[in-house]
Amino acid sequence: MEFDSIECVTPDRVDDEEIHRHHHPQHHQNHNFSAAAKPHNNNVVHVQPAATSVHELLECPVCTNSMYPPIHQCQNGHTLCSTCKSRVHNRCPTCRQELGDIRCLALEKVAESLELPCKYYSLGCPEIFPYYSKLKHEAMCNFRPYNCPYAGSECSVVGDIPFLVAHLRDDHKVDMHTGCTFNHRYVKSNPREVENATWMLTVFHCFGQYFCLHFEAFQLGMAPVYMAFLRFMGDENEARNYSYSLEVGANGRKLIWEGTPRSIRDSHRKVRDSHDGLIIQRNMALFFSGGDRKELKLRVTGRIWKEQQNQDAGVCIPNLCS
Repeated sequence: MEFDSIECVTPDRVDDEEIHRHHHPQHHQNHNFSAAAKPHNNNVVHVQPAATSVHELLECPVCTNSMYPPIHQCQNGHTLCSTCKSRVHNRCPTCRQELGDIRCLALEKVAESLELPCKYYSLGCPEIFPYYSKLKHEAMCNFRPYNCPYAGSECSVVGDIPFLVAHLRDDHKVDMHTGCTFNHRYVKSNPREVENATWMLTVFHCFGQYFCLHFEAFQLGMAPVYMAFLRFMGDENEARNYSYSLEVGANGRKLIWEGTPRSIRDSHRKVRDSHDGLIIQRNMALFFSGGDRKELKLRVTGRIWKEQQNQDAGVCIPNLCS
């Protein structure tokens, strides 16, 4: 659902150079951690450590993922993971022999002795973990790529923050603004049409960070509502350093929301369904619109500020963006 007209009043648009200054496309390289050391002279013997071959042995031949107990094998010693065993109808994918219920205990024991780097090492993660602890860390690794925060389509693009900012601007044509205050005016000729549609996404750059401001309409129970909320382009622990406010009103009435922006680690739908933002019931929205209540006219204003820790008092004080 698109609005008939959208007017955004903000201090400045983000300069293209501002994005490209930090933008560097991700290069997912396949580093070989167990490559032989480079010789310093012609007498050095090249030795290939066993870690590479062991790691390959722990790769399932069907899904190519790392195998975790129980690791299964056929009578000829070919292995595969437990997930794929149920998918190959009890036949070894390598030799086609019947699999049975043979466990490869030796390979499971070998895996226990391995320590491997996080798979996001090329993105900056320096951690090394025992084989069986690696998956748990990788699911929460701070260096793992972010999903595209655009809510208007099922976008599968992932990357770091500078990459996603450029992607939002170039591919989704999202409005980019510089400054910590915003002033939006929305006009919709038929406010009764909601049908879970996204209104718009705007990206703001302030305090050296990027924030996604979402405005949309959706059905809450039997009643259509309008909602605005802010997401931080970074991790949750960083998002807690910032606060924001949203305000909508007219005719001597107003609604105000204050909160902490959610990280884009939380999906757009998760934030929306938790109602963590400014929610305006349709009747109230039409009241704010004035006139004959047949046209939606909303002006939403807001600001972002950074919470600074007062070392003497032990409390947070706001640092307003100039």
